[in-house]
Parts: sequence; structure tokens; C-alpha cells
Amino acid sequence: MTVMAFTLRTDAELDAALAELAEAQHLSKQEVVRKAVLEMHQRAQHKQRVAGASAAARERWGDVLDRLGSV
Repeated sequence: MTVMAFTLRTDAELDAALAELAEAQHLSKQEVVRKAVLEMHQRAQHKQRVAGASAAARERWGDVLDRLGSV
């Protein structure tokens, strides 16, 4: 794993929220930010996979579903 430096500018509200989360979870602020970004990324990838699977299912079964819906 390569470690890279990164500067995060925060306002008072974000810094307070970050400090509260870090303390509550016994993590550093850096680790809270890291986990939040990775979780957000994972959710975005999941949404893309679900959208792709849904589109494929509509493509394959759309006519059948339309016929079932009109019964």
C-alpha cells in the first residue's frame, strides 16, 4: 500500500463533526475520513452494478413483464 499526503480543508462544523466521530469510534480523524470515502465509493459501485443488472433484466425480460402487467 502506497501512502500519499493529502490536505483536507474543513470548516468549524465539519471539524467538530469529524472530531466527535473520531472520538466516539476511537479512531483518528484521518481514519474516519478514509472509511467514509471508501464506504461512499463502495455504495456508488454497488448502485452501478444494480443499475446494470436491472437494465440487463429489463432487456431480457421486458416484453414478458409487460405482458404480465397487462393481464
